[in-house]
Amino acid sequence: MADWDIRPASASDIEAVAELRAVVMRADLERLGRYDEQRVRQRFRDGFGAAHTWVIEMGGEFAGCVAMRPAEDAHWLEHFYLNPGLQGTGIGSGVLRELLERCDSEGVLVRLNVLQGSPARRLYERHGFAVEREDPVDVFMVRAPTE
Repeated sequence: MADWDIRPASASDIEAVAELRAVVMRADLERLGRYDEQRVRQRFRDGFGAAHTWVIEMGGEFAGCVAMRPAEDAHWLEHFYLNPGLQGTGIGSGVLRELLERCDSEGVLVRLNVLQGSPARRLYERHGFAVEREDPVDVFMVRAPTE
């Protein structure tokens, strides 16, 4: 597995993450007939919250991001994007494992949604997420804390 670090995000990260989001989500959004060149970026900008977001780095360079937003009954895993050239190297699994260990130690449920047909769903299933419900666009998943 590659060496990686995570650091707290800042407002200055927003454009790099918005661009990565557009790249990473393009194929799935096009397949679902929902890709819009500007909307994919603006939707992220409009909902960006640096307080619960981390930037993933490889050798000090931007490689991706992930957010873990606390909610009433769970934490929401959101905006988990990794540079396509680094996917499949174990970084995503390592980052996810670290975040889930934190949630497990707090006894917190984790929720997420992934686009229908996204290969990311397999990653989440490998880490204990189960389908809670689906709609034509999204699959909503949940993971109970483990001991």
